[in-house]
Amino acid sequence: MGKSLVIVESPAKAKTINKFLGSKFVVKASVGHVRDLPKKNLGIDIENSFKPQYIPVPGKSKVFKALRDAAKNSDAIYLAPDPDREGEAIAWHIAHILKKEPEKLHRVMFNAITSKAVVEAIENPTAINMNLVNAQQARRVLDRLVGYQVSPILWKAIHYGKLSAGRVQSVALRLICEREEEVEAFKPTEYWTVTAIFTTKNGEVFSAKLAKIEKKKAEIPNQDAADKILSDLKSAQFHVSKVERAARRKNPLPPFITSTLQQDSANRFRFGAKRTMAIAQQLYEGMEVGQEGASGLITYMRTDSTRIAPEAQMEAREFIMSRYGSEYVPKKARIFKTKKKAQDAHEAIRPTSVSRTPESIKSHLNRDQYRMYDLIWRRFVASQMSAAIFDATTIDIQSNGYIFRATGSILKFSGFLSVYEEAPEAQTTEEKKDPGKSKDTILPLLKEKERVDCKNLTPKQHFTKPPPRFTQASLVKLLETEGIGRPSTYASIVSTLVDREYVLLESRRFVPTERGRIVKKLLVQQFSNLFNVDFTAKMEADLDRIEAGDTDWVEMIRKFYVPFRSQLDRVEKQTTVIKQALQEQTNEKCPNCDSNLVIKWGRHGRFLSCSNFPTCKYARPIVKEGEKLPAETSIKCGKCGLPMIVKTGRFGRFLACSGYPDCKSTQPIPTGVTCPEPDCKGNLVEHKSKKGKMFYSCNKYPDCRFITNNRPIPYACPHCKHYYTEERKMKEGEKRISCPSCRKTVELPANFQEAI
Repeated sequence: MGKSLVIVESPAKAKTINKFLGSKFVVKASVGHVRDLPKKNLGIDIENSFKPQYIPVPGKSKVFKALRDAAKNSDAIYLAPDPDREGEAIAWHIAHILKKEPEKLHRVMFNAITSKAVVEAIENPTAINMNLVNAQQARRVLDRLVGYQVSPILWKAIHYGKLSAGRVQSVALRLICEREEEVEAFKPTEYWTVTAIFTTKNGEVFSAKLAKIEKKKAEIPNQDAADKILSDLKSAQFHVSKVERAARRKNPLPPFITSTLQQDSANRFRFGAKRTMAIAQQLYEGMEVGQEGASGLITYMRTDSTRIAPEAQMEAREFIMSRYGSEYVPKKARIFKTKKKAQDAHEAIRPTSVSRTPESIKSHLNRDQYRMYDLIWRRFVASQMSAAIFDATTIDIQSNGYIFRATGSILKFSGFLSVYEEAPEAQTTEEKKDPGKSKDTILPLLKEKERVDCKNLTPKQHFTKPPPRFTQASLVKLLETEGIGRPSTYASIVSTLVDREYVLLESRRFVPTERGRIVKKLLVQQFSNLFNVDFTAKMEADLDRIEAGDTDWVEMIRKFYVPFRSQLDRVEKQTTVIKQALQEQTNEKCPNCDSNLVIKWGRHGRFLSCSNFPTCKYARPIVKEGEKLPAETSIKCGKCGLPMIVKTGRFGRFLACSGYPDCKSTQPIPTGVTCPEPDCKGNLVEHKSKKGKMFYSCNKYPDCRFITNNRPIPYACPHCKHYYTEERKMKEGEKRISCPSCRKTVELPANFQEAI
């Protein structure tokens, strides 16, 4: 009797599952997708019901051979990719490449990689769900039709190269750009607040802010209005007009779903969506935790459901009872309502066993894994705990029609807050704060009509703030709220926008680049009905209906494609006109032919070009404020002795002889740092790879093969006196200057300047 074969996606998961199933099973990994659409062409037979033309994923011949060899002698084959649309499609593709009898193929899904979950799944196999497969195929076909047919328009109208359009990513770009437009158009409005310091007859001091004037909300537009208030209250007598005390309950948040995990992780740890999902994937697939061995630590991390299995709720309640006491356990288990748009196919993200506390496995996890597990564990435990209770107090102080209000609260019972409290967003904008409320504090015991003395009145000027730029957390939250994308796509949406250089992360907030703005402008002008929130959300709803079996995927694609193709035809005929419309006219004259110069787009951004092109080919880079035109350097040409100048080409900056075209000598940009390899007398120079990444290597190559991705800086470390420092790119795009020897962070002096 042959063994049974289990096929999962990742080698890490294969290792964990193999431990649970024993010697009667062989567990192999497909290492992701086995078939996909070709990269070099559309790969969709539009005339034949949009049939995808799948090909084997290049470079995976060894994987295919290993899977087929294992399948030959297997009595049963269990297809166990991830439990979602993508995983279902992978299972279907694996079945195609194995070409085995249908009765030998079984679909199994693991919501958690634990012994119990794996054994139960194997004992209760199902068939491949073609509704899920068709939903994934529809998404793939939609994205390919849009991406491969709109992107060439960007290449023709803007420039060829690192440009692409995406059905979902372009909507996210639009949101970021439109928020930036709101920020730029915003005009601050002046307003004032007045804060009073009061004392009671017992000498207790507290503050309150002006809340109402003649029973209307206090609005103080300028200093004159503030001065009038101070004048009116100069000799005023104040008394307590109202005291309200009430118990306030704060209920816990539901356990994490994909989007909320990404949001809290971004706010708390500054992790991007991609990094968050990578760490969560490791925890899901299985970690070595001491004598227990490999085990999945959390449930499946791509979910939009807050549902929790009854046995998990019971385990959590028993744990809370034993560790915190009966008062921390609510009378009934908490059940959270899942949003209507959610799939509810999986549970919320939770630890596979609440008794596996973060502290008990800390030594087996790296720093990021521990922090992520601790966060997920705490959020889940807190979700099943009692509410926190506060004693909230509001006191109104009145005089001459002016009402000052003080608010305060005291935590009487910590409840779930003893385990978890949501992290605030990266930066709280001032306009979100209510100037009529003071900070929560302990207030004195006062009675109505009791007199208080005003010791000080302080006016303060403020200005309204523009709407905040999106953080990774707030962008994911908006995408989820608007129904754009699915849990599995949020991370790729964000990373694509950064990789395409459409947006930058500045102070942890998205700022569109010039490239991003021009792409958004073109797409919105020419495809306004396609790249908008409502249409994209409707498409997501259609995909959900395909998954539910309520809609035929081919018919859904056809309804989309007919008007889309008509729109494409119209735009393709106008690319020359569109390109000209994107050009910006200037009043500057061409020095060669006296025609007007226009601003065009190229591979390296905007540049000035003669409007008489191609008759006149004059062009030059645009000089931004604070920058200089390519100038002569102190470096002399090795061939003719003339000064070298800095130019930018296909592979980044380089030095070129100022005697061009008579002398065409070029050389890489020097960093000013000698090569750190022993006995090497070379210098480190700047390079740019074909994929656009910067690196630095010795100019004595191939005799010396030293290479680094960190930019060398000719500034000695102040800590250990090492002769150079370097700029290191940290995760999520941040940069840091540090010493390659002692690894300590270095602050460059304000007057430090590099040679080039």
